[in-house]
Amino acid sequence: MDYFLTEKQKIICNLARRIAEEKIVPVAAKYDESGEFPWEIMKIIAQTDMFRVFIPEKYGGLDGGVLEMALVTEELSKICGGIALGYAATGLGSMPILLFGNEEQKEKYLPQVADGTIAAFALTESEAGSDASNMQTTAAKDGDFYILNGTKQWITNGGEADLYTVIAMTNKSKGSRGATAFIVEKGTPGFSFGVKEDKMGIRGSTTRELIFNNCRIHKSQILGRIGMGYIVALKTLDRTRPGVAAQAVGIAQGAINVCLKYTKEREQFGQTIASFQATRHMLADMAMQTEAARSLVYSTARMIDSGATKIGRESAMCKCFASDVAMKVTTDAVQIFGGYGYMKDYPVEKMMRDAKITQIYEGTNQIQRNVIAATLWN
Repeated sequence: MDYFLTEKQKIICNLARRIAEEKIVPVAAKYDESGEFPWEIMKIIAQTDMFRVFIPEKYGGLDGGVLEMALVTEELSKICGGIALGYAATGLGSMPILLFGNEEQKEKYLPQVADGTIAAFALTESEAGSDASNMQTTAAKDGDFYILNGTKQWITNGGEADLYTVIAMTNKSKGSRGATAFIVEKGTPGFSFGVKEDKMGIRGSTTRELIFNNCRIHKSQILGRIGMGYIVALKTLDRTRPGVAAQAVGIAQGAINVCLKYTKEREQFGQTIASFQATRHMLADMAMQTEAARSLVYSTARMIDSGATKIGRESAMCKCFASDVAMKVTTDAVQIFGGYGYMKDYPVEKMMRDAKITQIYEGTNQIQRNVIAATLWN
């Protein structure tokens, strides 16, 4: 479909596609196997100004928004959802500063992100996943400082990022109104890293535990105000879930692309399997579902960039729908490849593994359906 992208957006897409095809294709399997963070690719992404696309021009960016971030994420994810996540999660980690940072914070940190500094977002804990209100990490006031203690789990870019947005409880008696968001820099005394997770998919992305042990954070590092932590988190996720959806669309489209090539080469019963109606119907469904997901993602991103404030339902819809599509499309892709699809010699088994997490992180699809359902009678 023609989504009427501007010339600038088309240039961004084409450049991101070139990075994916020329730089990521040769190393995607290597990073999937090793589980290392793809620093060589992140440096190329930074050198080609891809981190600038969602940063305002005032802070060294290209003045784009959620749509531009989604376009880059989709193109990179067509080749490797894991490597693309290092980029997309930086958007997640820096979004709270974009939304709630004061001028001093924006002037200090956003130019760093524009230059390619990796960022991360730390909300989840072992007992606070879907139930974020069960958070145990605390930030106790001590003069002009806050003392952070606790552990964050499953943090994307953890240990690799230099910049973290951390949500901690400053007053547990107030429940959701007792959480506060802090900017924490890597290297701050009392801030260390724990277990690096050994994941099923997105293995080219680092997921690690964050540990805070009497970590002193100056009050100038607070985002928004004391007690606004949950608002910061929710407003951030409303604007970054289309990024997860774009990752899902990219993975699905990547699976379709390799299927189209394979079905023209693979012969059975004296003809290519592309000639079989069963195969063609599967591919037709995969294409329809992926295009529908893309349309929803782009529309939601444009809605957000237009300044709309009530975006929770649409954000949940595009994340939930696109990730379900990615899981179905990649599963069908493995089926089309048959026995070969189950082998690591071919990319579709990796795509299926990478797709699964999109149904889980940044809010499980069950939570997204709760969000959507809650709006239906309003």
